Parts: sequence; C-alpha cells; structure tokens
Amino acid sequence: MTSLHTLPIPRQTARPHEHAWVVDSRHPTSEGVVVYVSCTGCSAHRVDLQTHSQTPPTALSRETTGDPDAFRP
Repeated sequence: MTSLHTLPIPRQTARPHEHAWVVDSRHPTSEGVVVYVSCTGCSAHRVDLQTHSQTPPTALSRETTGDPDAFRP
C-alpha cells in the first residue's frame, strides 16, 4: 500500500500543559463574583464563580480556545 492510499497521521498542535490563569474581568452577581480568566501560555479561556472572598473560585465552564471546532459535539 502506498502513501496515496493511507490516512495522514494526526499531529497534536498544542501541547497539554497546566494552565496559568489570569483574571480578565470580574463582575459581582447574586451568586457570587463571576470571574473571566484566560491562560497566559495558550489561548484558553474559562468562566469561574467565586462564592466567598476567602475561597478559591470554581469553574463554571469548560476551557475554550479560539478553535471553532472546539464547540462542536
């Protein structure tokens, strides 16, 4: 079988890493403070909720990127 009849090997373009989240903006709500964060090492974004000022925020959304295919099921 020649390479004309085989599928290309998928290559991973982004290497997985531990995100370094920084706050883009925050807004008080009745549930707590909604925090919009982004990763300094890649284009990932996430929405967090901080219910109390002395506790760390919890993720309300999954990590998203600028890749439109990331939103497809």
